[in-house]
Amino acid sequence: MTTGLNDALVSTLADDPDLGEIVRLYTAEMPDRIAALQASFDSGDRARLATLAHQMKGAAGSHGFHAITPYAAALERLSRSASRDDELRQAFEALVEICSRVR
Repeated sequence: MTTGLNDALVSTLADDPDLGEIVRLYTAEMPDRIAALQASFDSGDRARLATLAHQMKGAAGSHGFHAITPYAAALERLSRSASRDDELRQAFEALVEICSRVR
C-alpha cells in the first residue's frame, strides 16, 4: 500500500509503551517547528533554516518519522549551498507538507 500525499504520517513508535508519550509530545510540537522553519525561510535566514532542518532530520528519525528525514536532509543541503531560490522554496515546501501530516 502506498501513502497518499495527504495521508496522515504516523510514527513507527506510536504504540511503543516506553516511547509513545515522547512521540506524542514531538507531534504536539510540530506546529511550532513548522512555524520556526517558516520564519527562517521568510526572513531569508539560510543558516538558521539549515540548522532547523538538521535538527528536524535527526529528531524525526529518532521519533519514528523516518519519512521526514530525506526532506529535511534536502532542505539542509540546499540551505547550506548556493542553491537557487526556487530550489530552496521547493525543498522547504516539501518538508513543511510532510511535517504537516504528522499525527
